[in-house]
Amino acid sequence: MEKKFELTDNFVINAFGIKLFQIKCTKSFKYANEGDLGGYVKKEDNLSQSGDAWVSGNAQVSGNAQVSGNAQVYGDAQVSGDALVSGDALVSGDARVSGDALVSGDARVSGDARVSGDARVSGNAWVSGDARVSGDAWVSGNAQVSGDARVSGNAQVSGNARVYGDALVYGDARVSGDAQVYGDAQVSGDARVSGDARVENDHMHCGFDCFGSCNRHTHAYKTKGNKVEITCGCFRGSLEEFEKKVEETHKGTIYEKQYKAIINLIKIKFGIDG
Repeated sequence: MEKKFELTDNFVINAFGIKLFQIKCTKSFKYANEGDLGGYVKKEDNLSQSGDAWVSGNAQVSGNAQVSGNAQVYGDAQVSGDALVSGDALVSGDARVSGDALVSGDARVSGDARVSGDARVSGNAWVSGDARVSGDAWVSGNAQVSGDARVSGNAQVSGNARVYGDALVYGDARVSGDAQVYGDAQVSGDARVSGDARVENDHMHCGFDCFGSCNRHTHAYKTKGNKVEITCGCFRGSLEEFEKKVEETHKGTIYEKQYKAIINLIKIKFGIDG
């Protein structure tokens, strides 16, 4: 296979004292013309010789990291460790992708964002600003994580969900649908926030662990229409629908009493009469 780039004698020393070599395009393709100088890599294996993947500007790829497919890494971005940037993904600005992180599909990581650990950013997802995605967290679909938001642990943000501001999503939490978590809200544990939820702070949601016949997590939150919605296992619906479901499924049992107690607390929490 004819190579599309070669290492030059030009180099920089990165923050860890590692020498990185500037690349030069040896045959024209989608993102570069023959003779163009690109960004910096530690070794040839950091950038695929096939596809249209390219590293440009002052961007750096080091360690065993790989850029492949049609992915682009540019600006002052850095990809390191065993990270993989693939598909049509873009990593730009001062963004950092490190560890075993994966950025794939049409995903974007920009600004001063950081994606680390075993985190994944896929689909059309976008991580920007000063956002941090770490641990085993996954941002997918058309989801956006921005501002100073943090998504960590085994948390997942998917669908058209947005997490921004100073919000924290961690543990095994799931934010999906058209949900928005923002401000200084914290969503954690086994919480499930979905639909058109709007959670700006911790006054707008609450959760209950280890209740019911399966010891599930029950979560309540305000929606775009200022209603209260409940998620519990596979159930998602209004507070009224949840109360009806409890009566249908657990009538006359200890679990009905448990869930009715939770329902009463949710009503107190959100100032609902009756």
